[in-house]
Amino acid sequence: MVAKTQFYHVSLALLLCLGLWAFQVTSRTLQDSFMHERHEQWMARYGKVYKDLQEKEARFKIFKENVNYIEASNNAGDKSYKLDMNQFADLTNEEFKAPRNRFKGHMYSSAIRTTTFKYENVTVLPSSVDWREKGAVTPVKDQGRCGCCWAFSAVAATEGIHKLSTGTLISLSEQELVDCDTKGVDQGCEGGLMDDAFKFIIQNHGLDAEANYTYKGVDGKCNANEEAIHDATITGYEDVPANDEQALQKAVANQPISVAIDASGYDFQFYNSGVFNGSCGTELDHGVTAVGYGASDDGTKYWLVKNSWGTDWGEEGYIMMQRGVNATEGLCGIAMQASYPTA
Repeated sequence: MVAKTQFYHVSLALLLCLGLWAFQVTSRTLQDSFMHERHEQWMARYGKVYKDLQEKEARFKIFKENVNYIEASNNAGDKSYKLDMNQFADLTNEEFKAPRNRFKGHMYSSAIRTTTFKYENVTVLPSSVDWREKGAVTPVKDQGRCGCCWAFSAVAATEGIHKLSTGTLISLSEQELVDCDTKGVDQGCEGGLMDDAFKFIIQNHGLDAEANYTYKGVDGKCNANEEAIHDATITGYEDVPANDEQALQKAVANQPISVAIDASGYDFQFYNSGVFNGSCGTELDHGVTAVGYGASDDGTKYWLVKNSWGTDWGEEGYIMMQRGVNATEGLCGIAMQASYPTA
């Protein structure tokens, strides 16, 4: 009788273990099936096609890891910003940043910074600024896999000052800088500096309109005919005093400003909304444009930053980065190497 009872208990335990194992297997299968469905939907949305099944499975694995990271971050509930899947969801962080983030910040130490700052004596600042509302910002653009963020940053700042000085907003040509500004630090898709782009615009007496010299997203031969057309120009440029967010605020209050940031992290890759205050360093690798500042409903101060990764990234292509952090260089180094054109 005892043996039968023991056999019954062992059998019951085995059945429970098998049932739990079957449930876990089924649960994992359902989860994978759901994740595969999400991957297919993502592929359809972004027109993604892989060369073979092996590549698709490899990309699916990365996609799954990224989705899990995004959901874990959002579910933590301790951040003022949200992440989401975007066009970069099947890329590792290294694959994402390598062709895009090529601001040559490491070469800036040898550059000569300007000593004048025209907004130094500004004392009254508005509580918020948004240059989009003043018609001084063109629609968000997409640099693609070309590391010419420096050109997009410099062009956006030039478009802004041209609007403020002439009353006309013109979308200018990043491709002209990529193709023609290649005799110094700036080397097209291989990276560059905004200050050197300003120097080129000054020496060239202006830039052509984007409508005439369209963006290709690859290094090309300089079109001399288009280079000779000047739809907008600048007369000079100045550097904002380094590591001084108050000086940067004075500048942004008066015009869109080119800034460099450390945009290398996973949270930056998948930023979707809210005031970003995520982990980042000061190894400046990406050129963007500060087009305003303000404060959120809970009082958190932020910089309004225009990026060049298309409108599917961030808040329609923009990011709000926390302002007034306890670091002289600002969050992600935003106050380290800011500059602007003059006209």
